[in-house]
Amino acid sequence: MSWQGKPTARLREELAAWRLLTPAVLLLLVFLVAPFVMSVVLSFTNQRLVSPLPTRFVGVRNYARLFGDADFWKALRNTILFAAVVVPVQSGLALFLATLVNKRLPGTNFFRGIYFMPVVIPMVVVCVVWYFLLMYPEGLLNTFVQIISLGRAGPYDWLRNPSLALPTIMLVSIWQGVGFQMIIYLAGLQNIPQELYEAARIDGASPWAQFLHVTMPGLRNTHIFVLVTTTILAFKLFTQVEVLTQGGPLGATNTLVRYIYSVGYRELKVGYASAASVIFVLIVLFISLIQRRLLREEREVS
Repeated sequence: MSWQGKPTARLREELAAWRLLTPAVLLLLVFLVAPFVMSVVLSFTNQRLVSPLPTRFVGVRNYARLFGDADFWKALRNTILFAAVVVPVQSGLALFLATLVNKRLPGTNFFRGIYFMPVVIPMVVVCVVWYFLLMYPEGLLNTFVQIISLGRAGPYDWLRNPSLALPTIMLVSIWQGVGFQMIIYLAGLQNIPQELYEAARIDGASPWAQFLHVTMPGLRNTHIFVLVTTTILAFKLFTQVEVLTQGGPLGATNTLVRYIYSVGYRELKVGYASAASVIFVLIVLFISLIQRRLLREEREVS
């Protein structure tokens, strides 16, 4: 076939692949790369949404101010604490529920639907429902606490007590999101060959030993996916805080995303908010790199 003839089969395949890939690349460039680059540029300026002064370059002043801001560190600490509690508790509970519904017992399909139902409900709706449950002093939860304690405990101001507000938001988040992780773990459990369990039973392994030496190794990639995605979602915590506490009381529930939202859209400090956004993206990128490293090690072991 001459060079002037029809494209070779390989060239046609490459062109077809690029045609399929181009829309995704364009979307990534427009909605991910371009906004991040713009945030980096704006983070070195005094850009405001409303300002009497023209935008000017300020160097690393926004970053210096950010790292010296006690509110930023408090928001970051709250975010890390939220992730440190929610990620292991939610993942462990999801694995436990997935193990239960994976058994061939009557009613398992019903319970799968019940556990997954909060996931498909919009988070705003979930938070509004929980707001009425947690109301002080006549909320349903306070009423329940007083009944079971015979009036010796409660009522508690779950959302306006600095010691209770963040744990309460953790509880709401775990309840809402555990169904998603449960489905992921359930898919992983169903991909483990049953022959491995049969061999373990023949060797005299107890159910606990089967779980440790068959189930847990078989779910390694699932563990990595669930832990990383749950951590990223935890760092993106916003809706629960905005609806239930608005970052209060006294900043006890303020998070990094809500901090960025407040300084960017309420205080109109776009340059300063961009600096905080860059730090946030770097944190999420660091988590993603950990995931990639763990997956690469898994492939090397395999």
